[in-house]
Amino acid sequence: MNFNQKGKVVIAGGTGFLGLNLASHLEDKDNEVVLISRNAPKINGPWTHLEWDGRTVGDWAECLDGASALVNLAGRSVDCIKTPDHCDEILRSRVDSVRVLGEALRDIKNPPSVWVQMATAHISGDPPEVVCDEDSEFGYGLAPTVGKAWEEAYQEWVPDGVRQVVLRTSFVLGKSGGAFPKMKMLVRLGLGGRVGHGKQGISWIHEKDMDCLMERAITQESMQGVYVATAPNPVPQEEFMRKLRRAIGMPIGMPATEWMVRFGAHYLMRTDPELILYGRYCVSRRLEKEGYKFNFPELEKALENLCER
Repeated sequence: MNFNQKGKVVIAGGTGFLGLNLASHLEDKDNEVVLISRNAPKINGPWTHLEWDGRTVGDWAECLDGASALVNLAGRSVDCIKTPDHCDEILRSRVDSVRVLGEALRDIKNPPSVWVQMATAHISGDPPEVVCDEDSEFGYGLAPTVGKAWEEAYQEWVPDGVRQVVLRTSFVLGKSGGAFPKMKMLVRLGLGGRVGHGKQGISWIHEKDMDCLMERAITQESMQGVYVATAPNPVPQEEFMRKLRRAIGMPIGMPATEWMVRFGAHYLMRTDPELILYGRYCVSRRLEKEGYKFNFPELEKALENLCER
């Protein structure tokens, strides 16, 4: 696919933060974008939206016929308390969406030439010090279990002849969505200090680099297989918060002990405290080898850009 020629990209689960960012990025390059998801997009744009429950094939499948690329971002948010019901939804939303998209592709005459599949860098678990890449062992816990099932479903359902790209995505820093706006709010309230011991790794990627990396996966035929979608310089949580305070102009940041985080995350923010207390150091051996150039390889510049008024 040549982005100088108008093509159609279908983004499944495309009305969330990452999907709308990518849709705008692709539309700016004069491409037709179709979003399929349960909910209508919260902002208006030149894209088309089709309703999809994430579990069954419907009339929406016709939009895949003749499309240049499919990007699948579908999956329930992990920003929640991990009840058994929520854990089940997190797993099934990912595996079911892959299965249904695969079923739809097998029933059309002209499937997309590439299927770009979102995955998670958390598949490596939460090793305290080990730096993980595409060749690292899978970790232990809910996220690695879900990540493995997600990728196995993708391998099973991608039709023959469709190029496969899996992006194991780290923490995407963006102005309009994800966890970053909440982090900025906490910093402005003076609560952006060390969490626990502060040495847990934060692997991150700027939203612009995420868009460019997905564009590269769509357009570059040499890009195939599993990639870790992360900037090349992960940092400890304590350093991340220190640099975020500097970017915002907040001189102080109150530290939080583990028990404070467990209480506050559960009862005040209604999320999983382990998302804050644990982390991982990830890099992409493959992107480095292929000479990929990030717009924001260093955290300071990324945060300065995102905190501009």
